[in-house]
Amino acid sequence: MDQFSFVGNSEIDSIEELYGKYINDPESVDKSFYDFFKGFDFALKHFNDHNCKIMDKEFRVINLIHGYRQRGHLFTKTNPVRTRRRYFPTLDIENFDLSKNDLKTIFHAGNELGIGPASLEDIINHVSETYCESVGVEYLYIRKPEVVAWLKNKMETIKNKPLYSVEKKIQIYHQLKQAVGFEAFVHKKFIGQKRFSLEGSEVIIPALRFMFEKGAQLGVKEFAIGMAHRGRLNILANIMGKPFENIFKEFEGNEYENGISLGDVKYHLGYENDIKTELGEDVKLVLAPNPSHLETVSPVIEGIARSHIENDFDGDFEKVVPVVIHGDAAIAGQGVVYEVVQMSQLPGYKTGGTIHLVVNNQIGFTTNYLDARSSTYCTDVAKVTRSPVFHVNGDDAEAMVYVMELAIEYRQKYQADVFIDVLSYRKYGHNEGDEPRFTQPTLYKAIANHPNPLEIYARKLYDQGFLTIVKDIAYQSEFEKLLEDKYTISKEFNKVKVIRFLEQAWYGYRYSTNDDFFESPFTGVPKETLFHLAKKLCELPNDKDFFKKVHKIVEDRLKLIEEEKIDWAMAELLAYATLLSSGVKVRLSGQDAQRGTFAHRHAAFTIEDMNEKYIPLQHLSSNQAEFSVYNSPLSEYGVLGFEYGYALASPRWLTIWEAQFGDFTNVAQVIIDQYISSAEEKWGLMNGLVLLLPHGFEGQGPEHSSARMERFLNLAVQNNMQIVNVTTPANFFHLLRRQVNRDIRVPLIVFSPKSLLRHPQCISKLDSLVIGRFEEVIDDGDVNVKEVKRVVFCTGKIYYDLVAQKMELNATDVALVRIEQLHPFPLKKVEALIEKYNKALLHLWVQEEPENMGAWYYIRTQMNQWSIVPVARLASASPATGLQKLHTIGQNEIIAKVFKSCHCDLKLKYCGLQCVEGKSREDILKQHKYFVETPRFSI
Repeated sequence: MDQFSFVGNSEIDSIEELYGKYINDPESVDKSFYDFFKGFDFALKHFNDHNCKIMDKEFRVINLIHGYRQRGHLFTKTNPVRTRRRYFPTLDIENFDLSKNDLKTIFHAGNELGIGPASLEDIINHVSETYCESVGVEYLYIRKPEVVAWLKNKMETIKNKPLYSVEKKIQIYHQLKQAVGFEAFVHKKFIGQKRFSLEGSEVIIPALRFMFEKGAQLGVKEFAIGMAHRGRLNILANIMGKPFENIFKEFEGNEYENGISLGDVKYHLGYENDIKTELGEDVKLVLAPNPSHLETVSPVIEGIARSHIENDFDGDFEKVVPVVIHGDAAIAGQGVVYEVVQMSQLPGYKTGGTIHLVVNNQIGFTTNYLDARSSTYCTDVAKVTRSPVFHVNGDDAEAMVYVMELAIEYRQKYQADVFIDVLSYRKYGHNEGDEPRFTQPTLYKAIANHPNPLEIYARKLYDQGFLTIVKDIAYQSEFEKLLEDKYTISKEFNKVKVIRFLEQAWYGYRYSTNDDFFESPFTGVPKETLFHLAKKLCELPNDKDFFKKVHKIVEDRLKLIEEEKIDWAMAELLAYATLLSSGVKVRLSGQDAQRGTFAHRHAAFTIEDMNEKYIPLQHLSSNQAEFSVYNSPLSEYGVLGFEYGYALASPRWLTIWEAQFGDFTNVAQVIIDQYISSAEEKWGLMNGLVLLLPHGFEGQGPEHSSARMERFLNLAVQNNMQIVNVTTPANFFHLLRRQVNRDIRVPLIVFSPKSLLRHPQCISKLDSLVIGRFEEVIDDGDVNVKEVKRVVFCTGKIYYDLVAQKMELNATDVALVRIEQLHPFPLKKVEALIEKYNKALLHLWVQEEPENMGAWYYIRTQMNQWSIVPVARLASASPATGLQKLHTIGQNEIIAKVFKSCHCDLKLKYCGLQCVEGKSREDILKQHKYFVETPRFSI
């Protein structure tokens, strides 16, 4: 059947159009319609009332076939332990204006099914077996007729019932034997321990295995898998090939090997392995580590897959297939699923289609599915991208294998997502120590009396004569003995074995030490190289038309370069350009990342009257590395997770995610908490992802001022993250280059500027990009050390407000010290400066954030050996005021407080602490009550 065979997917009126085509050229329509219209013409020639009624019924039968295709999934036998909800109208023939008297009548509508003219009874049997048995299908909402026709042909030809060889049936049996046997063994050996068993859903083990086999035949070289904890140990053992003894040791071990300190529970750990299929083909399996936050791993595994597709397989989407294993409550309830699905066909994030496998226990912890969603199915999110959904009875192993093989074939052919909803059950409670009968007594009474999938399939094979009870018992006993032997081996080693995730990709990289963060490597670039690249960045093709302001941007950049000056945007672009020229790929994504939220970057120029864009960083030279910049969807959680996964799989490249405004990262807090800040300590994962978080108080209100620096600093410990607030274009240039010019990879959190992007003083000399490195601390270069009476420590934008006031007042006794790298904290460099300014009477920490936000609490801990006095806004629940005038008043008071700093009798605008000559430090602090007793700006 070709694209014209689509009556079941469109209005019946389409038949008239097809008939017109048939009249003009009988060969132009599908054979099934050719036969149908041929019969129709015959009827017209012999027209009478009787034939007219027959033709009317033909159309009713076509409606019936369409009804089964469209709504058959509502009437399937897919639920192994519950009675299905009832839906109306039913598929009874009376609802199609047919009756039992028509059952023996032969209808040409059978041609639509590919079975030729057939009785109504046979037609009903055919569509019922196809759409209402162990497999239900939703697919008629797909808008491409050829895709619908392909699926119909695949399913209706064999009535969704595969004919497997005896050998394959026995293979399915052995996979089930291992799945069921593993759970039984662990349950017996480790009584009461959590393992989040797969019991009730063991069919996914043979299903996955045969999908991998089929995928390898279709050209797949790697499957990247993301899943939560349910069934993870079983998949690690029976799919991933993780040694049984290593898993058993995780139940009883006291210590990790390879120096991992805290680690994680056994059902969160990742693994990778190369397996060999039955046909001898090698396939790589990658299972990413995950936290308990269900679905968090979904965008991460998509990022890993995209990285491997681009960097290992030259962009061939057929080579890597993401597989995400969901729970029914999670896929319906977690918003990140929707984000990932929406990203699935976008240029910057597509992975060629994901296999979404849902282990549908019909319950979420203790919540009944009826209370867990408003939609009919947990998989209804699939309809966002019009992806086909297969609902499968979890007791039918062969149906499950068949659907997974069909799913991978569909994915490879159409490069699109496909969803498989496995209707099954959870044998125990949420975990093995939970009592489910408190909340679901009726359901768990049915489950207690229900045979497991192995028992059901073994009986089927008994009946077919392919397996005997004696062999069944022997096979299971043999596997149990194997597990006993592996358990004995697990007693022979002391430490829990941890295999480094993506070990090959991370070859040559090491874990960071304290020494790595305070003496940055040289990252300067020759001046002639910078000039050359800067000019390339300012070249526009002559055969393209650009908006006139684009030419103004380019001209201004060239003028600045000619003056050997660099602003923030050019420093950033030059950092990328120099890396690209040295063979380092750069990927940047985020909301408005191409232009930049504040219209500063302009990494892509839109060509007038066209959808085409010109990206100068892609036209530096013929042998440069690849540069990608993507405007992301309005998503933080999904996109940041994706970029984390991409960076995890691409340690050699520079991967950057930019928030539209820094405070929007709170929507992605799960990724920050569970991966960015803690993955190295839990799972040994290094990652070089860069986060650009616009931050700064400029009167834009509570939601556009703070990137919540305090939250990152609260998570900062040892060397888990680099947290910086950079104040010069040159330092930003060196920072980006430093990130990939070392043999360590640590997440980099950059509180990037907003107003500084165009601040007239925020300019660096070109020479500072030539001879330099990242400076963790920037000292005041305009003081006489002997005159300094107060040292003002600060970070970020407020430095420019402070230095402006210092110059206006000629406050030569004030040294302004910028902490560019907040974490790891450059304590020795700060100590050296305090010693340098040993005549200082006051040490201040100045910030524009409220006292309970920003860096103050962190700084207080890091510098607790000195009496550091904070100057900040009053502690507040909200970061900033919404009124520009109030913001300005507050900002001015902070700056004034730094320089006036006393209520002494001198009553000077700027006293310079002349009033404290010869007094002790304690007396000074008592006299200058303004610091220690009065509120820090109360607006």
